[in-house]
Amino acid sequence: MFLMPYRWRAAAVVVMALTLSACATTPPPAARLGLKLAPAALGTSISVQQHLKVERNGRTDDLDVALQVEPEAIDVVGLAFGQRVLTLRYDGKELTSWRHLMLPSQVRAEDVLEDMQLTLWPADAIAAALPAGWRVVEQGRKRTVYLADEPIMEIVYSGEPRWSGTVVLENLRYHYKLTIQFAPET
Repeated sequence: MFLMPYRWRAAAVVVMALTLSACATTPPPAARLGLKLAPAALGTSISVQQHLKVERNGRTDDLDVALQVEPEAIDVVGLAFGQRVLTLRYDGKELTSWRHLMLPSQVRAEDVLEDMQLTLWPADAIAAALPAGWRVVEQGRKRTVYLADEPIMEIVYSGEPRWSGTVVLENLRYHYKLTIQFAPET
C-alpha cells in the first residue's frame, strides 16, 4: 500500500525523463553546435520562471523551470510534478549538472544550455561564437539559425524582452518543438 505513491512518483519521473530525452535523442550524424556563451554576454541579469512544453513524435510533455542568469553564472533547476529532475550551473568556463537517477543519459546539460542561449542571448553574441558555415538571422520577432543555407532552428518570440511571454523554438534538425511560457513578473 505504501509503495503505490512511490511507484506513481517513479512513473512520473520516467515520463519526464522520456520528455527531456526528446530534446536530446541520439542525434543524426551531424553534431550539435557546442555553443557555450559567457553568462555576461546576455547583457543583463534575469531571474524567471518558465513552463516548458516539449513536442516530439506526436507526444507532448511538460516541465517547470527556474532560470537565473547573472554576469558570473547561469543556474537552471527543472521540476517535474514538483520533483527536481535536473539542475545545471555554468560559470562561463565549467558546466556542472545533476540529473535524477531515472533521467536518461541522452539528456545532456550541454544541449539544454545551447537551446537556452540560442533562444535568449543577443543575436550578435551568438553570431560571434558560431563556427564557420553557421549564421543567425533575426527578422522582427523571428530568429533562424542556419548551417550553410539550411535552416536548422527557428525561434519565434511573442514580445520583448526575449524572456517574456511565449517563445516557440522549433528544431528542424532534431525534430522537436519547445514552447516556453514565461511566468509574468510580479
